Order: sequence, then C-alpha cells, then structure tokens
Amino acid sequence: MSTTDPTPDSNLLGASDIRELAAALGVKPTKQRGQNFVIDGNTVRRIVRAADVTGEDAVVEVGPGLGSLTLALLEVASHVTAVEIDPLLARHLPTTIAARMPARAKDFDLVLSDAMDVTELPGPPPTALVANLPYNVAVPVLLHMLATFPSIERTLVMVQSEVADRLAAKPGNKVYGVPSVKANWYAEVKRSGAIGRNVFWPAPNVDSGLVSLIRREPPKTTASRKEVFAVVDAAFAQRRKTLRAALAGWAGSPAAAEQALAGAGIDHTLRGEMLTVEQFAAIAEHKPAQHQPAEPKTAAEHEPAAEHEPAGEAQ
Repeated sequence: MSTTDPTPDSNLLGASDIRELAAALGVKPTKQRGQNFVIDGNTVRRIVRAADVTGEDAVVEVGPGLGSLTLALLEVASHVTAVEIDPLLARHLPTTIAARMPARAKDFDLVLSDAMDVTELPGPPPTALVANLPYNVAVPVLLHMLATFPSIERTLVMVQSEVADRLAAKPGNKVYGVPSVKANWYAEVKRSGAIGRNVFWPAPNVDSGLVSLIRREPPKTTASRKEVFAVVDAAFAQRRKTLRAALAGWAGSPAAAEQALAGAGIDHTLRGEMLTVEQFAAIAEHKPAQHQPAEPKTAAEHEPAAEHEPAGEAQ
C-alpha cells in the first residue's frame, strides 16, 4: 500500500482517491488559486491533532479543495464550515462528505465565497480556524478571519515555510515584519512543525510549515487597531531606515515622529524590526495632532484630497 494512502477502513481521501476525484470532476489545480491538494491521510490527521480540535469545537476551514482536511476535521469536531472560492469544488464537496461520512453531513456547512469577503458564517460561532491556506493570500486571509471572528480561540494553518517563519518571528529576527506584528496583535504565534512537498498533489516547489495561533487579548491601548497597524505599515515600508525617518510621513515630519517616539519611550534610532506590538501601540497613542491651516481653501479653490489608507496587511 502507498504510504500516502490512509488505512483501508478510513473515511479519508488517499492519493488515488484525490486523483480519481479530480479527473472525474475535470479539476486541474491552478497556481492562480494556490491549489495543492493534500493526498496523505496521516498529514491531515496530524494537522487536526496539532490544532487541538475536540468534540466541543466548531471549526472554520478556508480552501477545503477536494475535502482531504475537511473529512479529518469532521472525524473530531462538532461542526465544520468550509469556505471555498472555486464553484466546481464547492459544488462537489457536500457530495464527498455525504458519501464518505453520511452521519456527519448534517454537521457540515459550505460557503461559496472569497474568504476575504466573508463577514458571517452559518452554524455555531467558530472556535477554531484550521486551513491549508493558498500561499499567495495566506497572510491577508489569516488576519481577516482573526479580525472578523473573535470567537476563534485557536488557529492552525499550513502555509509556505517562509511565510510560517515570518508569522512566528520575534522582534530582532531578520524576517520579523508586518505579518509578525499584526498576527501578534491577535494571538500568541509559534511554529508547529514542517510539512514536506510529497504530501501534496501537485507537489509545490516550496516546503510548507504549520503555524499555531492562540487567541489573546490585544495590547491595552487607547489607540485603535487601525491606528496601530498604520504605524506598523509605515515602520516596515522603509525597514532599513530608523524609526525617526520611517515614521516621518505617518507623523507629519521627522521631528513629529521623534516626538511620538519619545512619548512612547522608544529610541528614535531603532528600526521597526526591534519593536513589539505593544511598543507600536504606544507610538500610535502618541501621534502628534496634525495642525490645520487657519483659513482652509474653499471647495471651489481646491478639491479635497482622498483619505490616505495605510498599506495593506499582506506584506
């Protein structure tokens, strides 16, 4: 028996099952959507164990594909809701669940949508997020789900190894950056293992890693999350510059940035990769008030400028 096939009495999908199912549906995995299907039953069960999923959990899964991980989650969780962007895959997944685990079909819901557009889910509020996330959208999807569903207590995602390193990096690490800080706003983050290429079909040209996130209270601050994230984006937009220089645009001038940093008790010669999320929050609290001109121009004289939006969360 192939090492990538589950045991004969398993409800899970093995390598041959995945290929046969894909052929029957006419599914050809696309790089555009980051489709690499897991073909190893042992791997999906390992992911479920690493996520500490129990019979008390309602799990949301992003990108279920042909259902490999979905079935492993249904073996344990009380309820699973899958969010799938591909109409063909979404249409067939309930059929796979009904055929493999008919007794659990009633505990499964499917949402056909881009995960970035999801603001509500059917079924009970999710307590866990478990997913094999497409590499090209892993960080924005993860941050969106954590922000949108505060009931999510535990998260276990499989992402590109490099992305896993960035998410779990600590201050001072050379790969510490925007994903590291923003993920830490929501949770305690750590690496939970590595995943080889041979458990996927088609095999990706990069290794994968597991990242665990345990929800915690955000830093105690009078600044909003949006205000704190704006500081983070500005600090890493020019990561080789000192904070005084990097935050000049955000604060209004280098001198104003230095003032904000002094108020937060942070050395203005440091760089962003040395700061914790709590320190970024402290900087946001001390942003100098922007001085308004005494006699602003009328609408006829000058069109109002568009509101500046901070850089996206996918950096």
